[in-house]
Amino acid sequence: QVQLVESGGGLVQAGGSLRLSCAASGLTFSSYVMGWFRQAPGKEREFVGGINRSGSSTYYTDSAKGRFTISEDNAKNTVYLQMNSLEPEDTAVYYCAAKRFGNYGSSFGYGYWGQGTQVTVSS
Repeated sequence: QVQLVESGGGLVQAGGSLRLSCAASGLTFSSYVMGWFRQAPGKEREFVGGINRSGSSTYYTDSAKGRFTISEDNAKNTVYLQMNSLEPEDTAVYYCAAKRFGNYGSSFGYGYWGQGTQVTVSS
């Protein structure tokens, strides 16, 4: 079955960086759109961005644009979220997700989810 396992979360000071990883198994990685979401305490889950099947194009929401970078390594079936210039407002549980159909710029249609990894940014 499909499994997505995130890692790399932790505690970081404002202005710092973290790189999250999401290792996928049970799917043909190159056939899936991958996305990153986050959910802060008391808030709804928020789309951060996505990467297309070939890894050649990415999309970011305004909150991530210019600070976050999504990339993937098809040989390792892994997608990454590099986060720079972190702010306390970035504190959330971060999830990766996969979908077989749909556009990488859309938050809809993700059917597979990881368990999430906590990112805490201190001021």
